[in-house]
Amino acid sequence: MRFIIISIFFISVLLFFSVHISPENWDYTGLLSLLIPIFVLLNLFLVVLLLFGRIKLIIFPILALIIGWKFFIVTIQWNFPDQETEGFSLLSYNVMLFNNTWGPNKEELILNSIQWAKENPSDIKCFQEFYQDFTTPSRNALKIIGNEGEYEHAFIAVDGNPKKKSYGMAIFSRFPIIHSGKVFDNKKNNGAMFADVIIRKDTIRIYNTHLESMNIRAAELDNLEGIKSQYRSTIRKLKQGIQMRATQTGILREHIKNSPHPVILAGDFNDLPYSYTYFSLREILENGFEQMGRGFGFTYNKVLFFLRIDNIFFNDGIDILQFNTHREVDYSDHYPISAVFAFPEEPQ
Repeated sequence: MRFIIISIFFISVLLFFSVHISPENWDYTGLLSLLIPIFVLLNLFLVVLLLFGRIKLIIFPILALIIGWKFFIVTIQWNFPDQETEGFSLLSYNVMLFNNTWGPNKEELILNSIQWAKENPSDIKCFQEFYQDFTTPSRNALKIIGNEGEYEHAFIAVDGNPKKKSYGMAIFSRFPIIHSGKVFDNKKNNGAMFADVIIRKDTIRIYNTHLESMNIRAAELDNLEGIKSQYRSTIRKLKQGIQMRATQTGILREHIKNSPHPVILAGDFNDLPYSYTYFSLREILENGFEQMGRGFGFTYNKVLFFLRIDNIFFNDGIDILQFNTHREVDYSDHYPISAVFAFPEEPQ
């Protein structure tokens, strides 16, 4: 029993520190970090078990939980939103191409999805897997969501014909956009872009990000049998995706560090809060869910409903007032997330 408990302790510590090792340097790091929630729960179970048995050994699971305390913080929160709501709001939403390729009621889903994106009152809206169709007025998302000029927009197409039908990422803003650009893309539906917006007399750089997808077909995740039957392929795709996201995170971090303005980073990161991607960004930015979220904040709308892979990060000098996960909006395989930030202070 003593050997087992001590072994669990050392394995837990190794797993807890694995999030700081880039999968670019050791490709199994990202897969090992997926075991972190299991070992957190295992140490909790040992604490309870040892209270009624070998009390002297309880120091090992307690010490492991102290070392891994940060994983409680990234998993569950019970914050209360600031009562002061005077600020600007930001939405992040992977719209899954506005359901353009899904289901028998495709046309209705497309229109409803675009309409929701238009009617959402957020001042800044960041969309991933954004589908743009200039050939069909009812699907001209840039025009519809832009609401006849109420929102300025920046759009980066990563595939398709930018003058006809394409998909990529978009940022809409009620505030003036003075500059925008691309950080990277991989010619599929992933990438990162930015837009510099003037809010009052300050400029804030908004990053919209969609890191490397798993490239796992939806059918493989629709039921547990599908997951079991495809586990070798799934593991390979997980490994490849983890490595690619580590590379993309390095590019993104460097771009953020060189930003001349305060930063808000939003998007679909396709990685859990127990990953190198998450903790690498957490080293330089604050996380909206951690600061003002409640509950578990799950953002994935499929059979693996317990995943939180969409995030809003921001610089330490920016004050967040509210954070929400909109689980009532189920047009996509992701739920939208939003945050309210305090307006920049007026210069004296």
